[in-house]
Amino acid sequence: MNHATCERHAGNTRREMKQAGRKNTQEQISRAVALLRTGGVVAFPTETVYGLGADATNDAALQRIFAIKGRPADHPLIVHLAASRQIEDWARDIPAAAYALAERFWPGPLTLILRRRTWVSALVTGGQETIGLRVPAHPVAAELLSAFGGGVAAPSANRFGRISPTCAEHVRQELDDGPDLILDGGACRVGIESTIIDLTGGNPVILRPGGILPAALEAAMGQKVALPGSPRTVRVPGMLASHYAPATPLRLVDAVVLPELAASLAGKGKRAAVMALSGYRSATGQTVAMPPEPSAYGYDLYAVIRMLDSGRHDAILVETPPQTEAWLAVNDRLQRASGEYSE
Repeated sequence: MNHATCERHAGNTRREMKQAGRKNTQEQISRAVALLRTGGVVAFPTETVYGLGADATNDAALQRIFAIKGRPADHPLIVHLAASRQIEDWARDIPAAAYALAERFWPGPLTLILRRRTWVSALVTGGQETIGLRVPAHPVAAELLSAFGGGVAAPSANRFGRISPTCAEHVRQELDDGPDLILDGGACRVGIESTIIDLTGGNPVILRPGGILPAALEAAMGQKVALPGSPRTVRVPGMLASHYAPATPLRLVDAVVLPELAASLAGKGKRAAVMALSGYRSATGQTVAMPPEPSAYGYDLYAVIRMLDSGRHDAILVETPPQTEAWLAVNDRLQRASGEYSE
């Protein structure tokens, strides 16, 4: 891995990571807009992960997204907008809480689940009466969406259920020539998908945790939110028990048993890589020291898993992070990557 290809060296801190993508010229943005307007599919950076985007009003283009990803048709897509004022073009019966959250967190890593307008394609909503909307906080995404003028439906730019891409090189590795164009905006500064909050019921519910914590959402709305796991029938991206998963089996392990398990695997001739928080270093396999701060950990998470998922290891052992609200999103992604999440 190297910075020239927008990859990140495992174990480095956030301060040591640099944005390394090529500058997107106006010509590239114009080409991307032209592709979107003619049914093309464009991969582009957001602050969370790279998205695989198409005109959210063009069913043929949306079907190409599902085909490229191998994504089931009942999985809804998030529509990305240039500005919060466009929310009323796509949603109806919008509660005051939605405007409060948009005012506070957009542009940013927050997706609002609202009631859809009747004309919105079932391919966008997964056949539901709801729609997911967000305004991303990345200069390339902002320029693209502003120039396009409409909504761009964009799931993460990877094969369905696999590790999300946090740089353009990940998209190339994962999807090859699937997209018509890849806009390179460097490494994503958040690195974990957006927080998704459902505002269609009586009380707001976080359906997918992300970089915006429950306490911050409550402060902006002036009301309590229910945490993930609360009863809700709305389907949203990233909620399968197994998701964000490497091909190499990934296992969450408490720090106290990590040395014993690593030694046991080595004794069986198994090559185990370790993602450690406590300072543990494996004597028999590769160890990556993960950052002790949750946002920095999230920034590194997918790039490190992708690096370790190289075919050189029989298992990836991940030291279980703290079980606190600040680590909610990281723990959610790790549990799903391990297939051990219980919904």
